[in-house]
Amino acid sequence: MSGAGLSLAGCYELCRQIHKAHSRTYYFSTSLFPSEVRPHVHALYGFMRYADEIVDNPGSTSLEEQLVGLEAFEAETLSAVAGEPVPNPVLRAFANTVLLRGIGTDLITAFMKSMKMDTHVFRYPAYEDLQAYTYGSAAVVGLMMCRVVGTKGEAAAPHAEALGVAMQLTNFLRDVGEDRARGRIYLPIEDLRSFGYAEEDLGRGVIDERFVALMRFEIARARELYKVADEGMKYIPRGCRYPVVVARELYAAILDRIEASGYDVFARRAETSFAHKVRVAATVAARDPGEIPARLRGKSAASIPAPR
Repeated sequence: MSGAGLSLAGCYELCRQIHKAHSRTYYFSTSLFPSEVRPHVHALYGFMRYADEIVDNPGSTSLEEQLVGLEAFEAETLSAVAGEPVPNPVLRAFANTVLLRGIGTDLITAFMKSMKMDTHVFRYPAYEDLQAYTYGSAAVVGLMMCRVVGTKGEAAAPHAEALGVAMQLTNFLRDVGEDRARGRIYLPIEDLRSFGYAEEDLGRGVIDERFVALMRFEIARARELYKVADEGMKYIPRGCRYPVVVARELYAAILDRIEASGYDVFARRAETSFAHKVRVAATVAARDPGEIPARLRGKSAASIPAPR
């Protein structure tokens, strides 16, 4: 991807387009941030998505090629962060955000470590093993977001990590079938065994009392993490708290959708509609009217515009 002809503003705009194209829920929540924050969230998402795309296109490249691609992307990222010119427009925007928002390179390398795990780790024996992956793939994203929104001190850190992991566990449960098709199982193998559910059952999309019990267990684990995250919302600066709470509510609602579907995560993707997103945004705003962005104050839920 060449961005030689793009201005820095153009690089951020490209990240916004990538964000909008690939994550409707997160993009909707991001649209509620103040204008000075939104581009940095788009850049963070663009960076993560770029790495994701390297490993989430089965059949297009070998695992060895994916690992090489990730290592090259990491090297280019660190070069960009160090101030060296790079052609990748996503990295130009991300590096600027890293500089302006004080994101440490340790968080970047931790994220890339987990991305590289996807090229050679396909099963997680226990939840503790999965946590080694979700630290880099999700917890550090929460920590990066702390820098982006201007959270001060370290008190918010464990809560931000919990929110990142809760959202990722939610995605794992929603995408069980898709991940299995890529050869990956993110549900801990010890959990499958605890409920007498085999990998072969997962491959066939078997939904029975064993699978329902397994999913209920995993959903409860995610919801406990959302509770931990809730305890740290008070640390987020006013003006930025509202979008984070909306994102939290929308992702948690995916778990409700899974339950409502009878835990069928194989036939259809559990998603929330735009109308539901607007209702959630309005409900969160009603709980704390002072948090709603000035541009949306006085508007009814129906008049909240779709993000451009």
